Amino acid sequence: MQTAVLPVERQYEISSTEAEGSKERGLVHVWQAGSCLVTPERLPGWGGKTVLQAALGVKHGVLLTEDGEVYSFGTLPWRSEPAEICLSSPILENALVGQYVVTVAAGSFHNGAVTESGVVYMWGENSAGQCAVANQQYVPEPNPVSISDSETSPLLAVRILQLACGEEHTLALSISREIWAWGTGCQLGLITTTFPVTKPQKVEHLAGRVVLQVACGAFHSLALVQCLPSQDLKPVPERCNQCSQLLITMTDKEDHVIISDSHCCPLGVTLSESQAENQASTAISPSTETLDSQGEVFENTLVQNELPVATELNVGNVQTTSSPQDVMGTAEISSARNIPSYPDTQAVNEYVQKLSDHLIRENSENGEKPVPSQPLIEEAIPNLHSLPTTSTSALNSLVVSCASAVGVRVAATYEAGALSLKKVMNFYSTVPCEPGAQAGSGPIGPEGLKDSREEQVKQESMQGKKSSSLVDIREEESEGGSRRLSLPGLLSQVSPRLLRKAARVKTRTVVLTPTYSGEADALLPSLRTEVWTWGKGKEGQLGHGDVLPRLQPLCVKCLDGKEVIHLEAGGYHSLALTAKSQVYSWGSNTFGQLGHSDFPTTVPRLAKINSEHGVWSIAAGLDYSLFLVDTEDFQPGLYYSGRQDPTEGDSLAENHSGTKAPVLLSCSKLGYISRVAAGKDSYLALVDKNIMGYIASLHELATTERRFYSKLSDIKSQILRPLLSLGCQQLTNDFHFVDSSQAAPAPSYHPELLLLVEVEKWSFQKIDGNTFNISPFNMIALGFCDFLNKNQELLQDLADVNDENTQLMEILNTLFFLPIRRLHNYAKVLLKLATCFEVTSPEYQKLQDSSSCYESLALHLGRKRKEAEYTLGFWKTFPGKMTDSLRKPERRLLCESSNRALSLQHAGRFSVNWFILFNDALVHAQKVLCSSNPRAHTACSEVSPCSLFQFSTHHVFPLATLWAEPLSEEAGGVNGLKITTPEEQFTLISSTPQEKTKWLRAISQAVDQALRGMSDLPPYGSGSNIQRQEPPISRSAKYTFYKDPRLKDATYDGRWLSGKPHGRGVLKWPDGKMYSGMFRNGLEDGYGEYRIPNKALNKEDHYVGHWKEGKMCGQGVFSYASGEVFEGCFQDNMRHGHGLLRSGKLTSSSPSMFIGQWVMDKKAGYGVFDDITRGEKYMGMWQDDVCQGNGVVVTQFGLYYEGNFQLNKMMGNGVLLSEDDTIYEGEFSDDWTLSGKGTLTMPNGDYIEGYFSGEWGSGIKITGTYFKPSLYESDKDRPKVFRKLGNLAVPADEKWKAVFDECWHQLGCENPGQGEVWKAWDNIAVALTTNRRQHRDSPEILSRSQTQTLESLEFIPQHVGAFSVEKYDDIRKYLIKACDTPLHPLGRLVETLVAVYRMTYVGVGANRRLLQEAVKEIKSYLKRIFQLVRFLFPELPEEGSTIPLSAPLPNERKSFCTAKSDSRSESPEPGYVVTGSGLLLPVLLPRLYPPLFMLYALENDREEDVYWECVLRLNKQPDIALLGFLGVQRKFWPVTLSILGETKKVLPTTKDACFASAVECLQQISTTFTPSDKLKVIQQTFEEISQSVLASLQEDFLWSMDDLFPVFLYVVLRARIRNLGSEVHLIEDLMDPYLQHGEQGIMFTTLKACYYQIQREKLN
Repeated sequence: MQTAVLPVERQYEISSTEAEGSKERGLVHVWQAGSCLVTPERLPGWGGKTVLQAALGVKHGVLLTEDGEVYSFGTLPWRSEPAEICLSSPILENALVGQYVVTVAAGSFHNGAVTESGVVYMWGENSAGQCAVANQQYVPEPNPVSISDSETSPLLAVRILQLACGEEHTLALSISREIWAWGTGCQLGLITTTFPVTKPQKVEHLAGRVVLQVACGAFHSLALVQCLPSQDLKPVPERCNQCSQLLITMTDKEDHVIISDSHCCPLGVTLSESQAENQASTAISPSTETLDSQGEVFENTLVQNELPVATELNVGNVQTTSSPQDVMGTAEISSARNIPSYPDTQAVNEYVQKLSDHLIRENSENGEKPVPSQPLIEEAIPNLHSLPTTSTSALNSLVVSCASAVGVRVAATYEAGALSLKKVMNFYSTVPCEPGAQAGSGPIGPEGLKDSREEQVKQESMQGKKSSSLVDIREEESEGGSRRLSLPGLLSQVSPRLLRKAARVKTRTVVLTPTYSGEADALLPSLRTEVWTWGKGKEGQLGHGDVLPRLQPLCVKCLDGKEVIHLEAGGYHSLALTAKSQVYSWGSNTFGQLGHSDFPTTVPRLAKINSEHGVWSIAAGLDYSLFLVDTEDFQPGLYYSGRQDPTEGDSLAENHSGTKAPVLLSCSKLGYISRVAAGKDSYLALVDKNIMGYIASLHELATTERRFYSKLSDIKSQILRPLLSLGCQQLTNDFHFVDSSQAAPAPSYHPELLLLVEVEKWSFQKIDGNTFNISPFNMIALGFCDFLNKNQELLQDLADVNDENTQLMEILNTLFFLPIRRLHNYAKVLLKLATCFEVTSPEYQKLQDSSSCYESLALHLGRKRKEAEYTLGFWKTFPGKMTDSLRKPERRLLCESSNRALSLQHAGRFSVNWFILFNDALVHAQKVLCSSNPRAHTACSEVSPCSLFQFSTHHVFPLATLWAEPLSEEAGGVNGLKITTPEEQFTLISSTPQEKTKWLRAISQAVDQALRGMSDLPPYGSGSNIQRQEPPISRSAKYTFYKDPRLKDATYDGRWLSGKPHGRGVLKWPDGKMYSGMFRNGLEDGYGEYRIPNKALNKEDHYVGHWKEGKMCGQGVFSYASGEVFEGCFQDNMRHGHGLLRSGKLTSSSPSMFIGQWVMDKKAGYGVFDDITRGEKYMGMWQDDVCQGNGVVVTQFGLYYEGNFQLNKMMGNGVLLSEDDTIYEGEFSDDWTLSGKGTLTMPNGDYIEGYFSGEWGSGIKITGTYFKPSLYESDKDRPKVFRKLGNLAVPADEKWKAVFDECWHQLGCENPGQGEVWKAWDNIAVALTTNRRQHRDSPEILSRSQTQTLESLEFIPQHVGAFSVEKYDDIRKYLIKACDTPLHPLGRLVETLVAVYRMTYVGVGANRRLLQEAVKEIKSYLKRIFQLVRFLFPELPEEGSTIPLSAPLPNERKSFCTAKSDSRSESPEPGYVVTGSGLLLPVLLPRLYPPLFMLYALENDREEDVYWECVLRLNKQPDIALLGFLGVQRKFWPVTLSILGETKKVLPTTKDACFASAVECLQQISTTFTPSDKLKVIQQTFEEISQSVLASLQEDFLWSMDDLFPVFLYVVLRARIRNLGSEVHLIEDLMDPYLQHGEQGIMFTTLKACYYQIQREKLN
């Protein structure tokens, strides 16, 4: 029966222009099964369409054409039309028209098709639900099947790749490599007892594995599965998932331990038919045995203690097959008698003796000389009983002891773990299961079910041994004689006494094939696939060694490692095709359909095809098989094996016979068979005619490739794997298969995988300290050499060497260089394929290019081989310690100066220099002659360095860091070569110009090759001789310094330029230091990261920042191991310039912090120190790391100190101001201690003048006069007011000078304002570009300044002509962008100023006494930044200049308070007068607003409390009452209001409704930052008031201040601005002076007056 076939590769479509050739491809020829002599016929009624795939059922078939159409032919009883039940010609399935079908499948009586989109269509018989339709006998037309995965939400449709159909079931392989099943029977592999299954369900047992193909027999299923990687293998569970019994049991005896893994789950085996009829539901235990037809069960009573053992093991003759490829082998069962249970040991011994005698008789009958068996030595044991579930260890050991006596050849080699004793026992014991049938017979009737178990076991013994689902018993035969029975892997589980007795056996020495571990196999490439089977197995078609059915998929272990690539399932037998073109078959062999006559047939065995060449395609019918094989002329040959119908005149016409061996059919005249399909009574072949030789060339390429793969596999299994067992792992590390796509892309229609073998690395390997050369194989380890000598005939056969006198080294060279010779065949076949096309066609060009690539590759590898041979000759010619130290497997010699063609310039008279150029290094060897005799020197100079191989010193220069250039004639170096390395530079003098050219070219090419990597394959598309003559000066390489004191033993990996690190790289020292960043001329220069381990603290110092000439210089962040962090400027590895230092370990936020100026690693200049631990902040001058000069200190308790500091102490005159406004003005000494003359002023105005001593808060001693100002009558007697705060503080312009100086230096100016503008703009462009590259991988920085902004900043604003408002606006926009990114020098300046400002006035610095200092500091910022801006934009006018208007004025509007129109000259707008605040405050103030406004709020806290109390009290009044209280004239009172489009009258109770728009407008003053924006809000509020009054009066009017003030006062009250006082004072301090007398100035004065008036308002 033909099951599903994989979609065909459309490899035969040669050209669309050959329309007439389409009739010669995909021709269908049909044979009648059972006759090998009948000439095939063309399919009746079939036209000329090309058929890509065919599938056959019992009496019908389906065809798939190249245009995606499906045709049916044969008996089609499911069709609705009676006339079409038996068709005379194929008929098109109209339901699939329009659906491009890619593959079809046929079951016994139903069909399936898969479309290009992965949709499945089914039709035909549906009695078992095999068409996935419920309650319907037939499906007449192709019907789509819905397959969806219920595990996904929402449900997703499953796309299908392949179908397989049986008799009552269907399997589908999805695109995710999962199996879906529907139909009826255990062959579905589903966990269900409800049939039929009409909704496709996933086979969960194979979920998670990659399924490559599925196949269906009549009532069984096969799956080809990719092996799991070793790391994905799941641990074996301890208990069975279904019956919860232990999978592995261990019995501890007195002197040994028995381990058994023979668990066979009863739930995994279906009940027999007889038991099903009786509805028996009891689980069957393997330890129970049926003794008669009544089902009487007895307990096994034997328990192992000390059992009789054989003194000698009989050695039987092992019958072998003639096929050397039968790696599975056969183990003939000499005795096939059942072993029943016996109640005592004596009975067992008697039965064993009978078996032994029977064996002797059989051997005598077969002409074999029997080996007399020795009597068993009996030892008395107690007769104990055990439960049925206990392991029968007695029989286990008994079988081991007398295995030879009974003459059973069990397995000698195992693939899947050690063989358990219980499995051997189960082979002889009786276990109830489904009764099997005689091979080839039909289903057994009721009479057969009543046969005794003995007959069943007898049959099973002839078919094969019993195996469980866990471990397979693999049998392997040895060729050319017999060998002793052995049980490797088993004796370790037997008692020591048994081992001692077995050791005394006299046996012959037989060479056993070594077993290989998984680790060894992992070093060798192979196609790792597995075969899983399930369903009914009464004919052994599942391949598990038994006839039991399987409900779930089970792996056929004996096919592991066989590289199965395709499966086919017949009615009751199965076929597996391997990559070595071999076929394994198992199952029913009634008619010889397995292709062999070996027993048992329940395990896979090699089919014996009478062909010297391999099989490449197979098909399985109901009771026959087809094998498509290669032939000498590359035209496929077809072999038939199976049922033979009786010829006419046969007396037994009813009987059918079978083929004894596969028979070759006569089909050479048909053409080239591309594939075959098999059904019940007929089979067909798809044939192609040889059009222009193209088809023949394709078959030639595929055939030779298969043969070559088979040879490589033989080399792997027969040579490499044994070598691995001898410890030669290094050899096979370089012998690996490579997809040819790495070398050159094969044509898209190439049918097979091209294999290459890398061999040019095999010059030298090292094993166990013995260096040997593999290419000549002249120095080999002892075991390796012994193996090769013993297998020289095998090597000759594999290497195709016919001369018996050929040396072993030549044979090995021929063998291992076989893949290189294969490349020429690739080129030849591809060129032959190219000749089948027109020269101008793209196919011809592709094939021609591919052929050239293979030829180039072959030439390239040939040169590699010559290099290896040249290198070998060098090592032989120059032996010695130095050359021995230079030997490496991958190293190749290019040239050397033993002929004195090259010498060192300025070399000493008594020195000899030798230069050796390898493919990875240049070696300079030197020897100094001890003799001072000139004659001795002359004599030595005439000797070639080859005789002076004992050189005193030599140095190896890696080529990746070597630069070579010729010396110019002007420099006197006509024949000189200048060699530059990272630490040395020397000149080589050649003897002739030709030698100079030779060495220069050799060094350049070697350096270039070393930089491009040690590639073993030439680049695709380039000629074989293409070389880059000059390697790049700038390159990437790795180097370890050995000479430089600073870099000794350090390793650098990065960019180089002419022998020095230049560019990005990583430098690592042995002590753990590491620098990663930019280099210039061999030194750290640019942005980089530096780490220094601190062993004492077990941490590291970490610096990230800028470098210059090998030292930290510029901005950076240094994180010390002690926990301190410095962010700022460096110079010469020291902190120099502005910086921030965080230190301390008490809290994560650092308990102390300093920000300010540094000079030579010490604090100097202005700085702010925040001592968080003491709650103090110092703001003043520093020198040599101490406070020195004027300064201010504020504390967390509200104290304010101002004065002169010396050595961290406040001394001399100063000011102390407490939180309650008590002021001390006088002398201080020693840490803010009052000491000397001074004045203490109380908050109420009283003051004391005199002498003070003591600390504030701890008691002060006063000697002086107390003054009460209210007691004096005249002002002249009052004391003078103390001077204002800030006189002893650092002036604002002296603060943060280092920050501004750094910005000037970035612009290229030594001093502020002194420099060239164009140079400044160049520096800005360089800074932007550099910073963008530096922070390319830092999205958190670039997120604040997008790429477009940075690009716009790179353009310098150009201004030509008179300065205008538009140009002023361009400058303002540029400054906004520049200050928005820290990558711009101005943006960096603003960011730093914001940081220092917040550092100063946040936390303890939030002291209301610092308000005036904070305001002065902002004004200083504006002045100094404006100086920078005017330097960059010289055309910008000075402070206060007026920019002339370039456009006419807009329409004039009336003033609020006068009858005159608003004049711009008298009241200019802010944007038209150049001021630093107007230009820069919008950029700077929003960033500084939080700390600044906090200071205003603290300073005005008391008066704002009074103001707010009045606001809350007055706002309790309704609108009418409040307007009347404030004195607003009635004509301005709103009468009606428009709320949401509705007009409402103002009632006495109306509240918060009048002038609502003006109130909302004024409330926005708290959302703005700059004074100009706040003034605009005030101005807009007045306009809203005017609009409201104008709408009420319905006439034009002019405001007077007496009328306006009460209305505006009402609006201010209703606005409820909490910190109005702070807003007013901020505007007053920072507004431009020219605005004070304009309209906005008058409006602001009105607001200020309202603020003070509210504080004085009182309700009557």
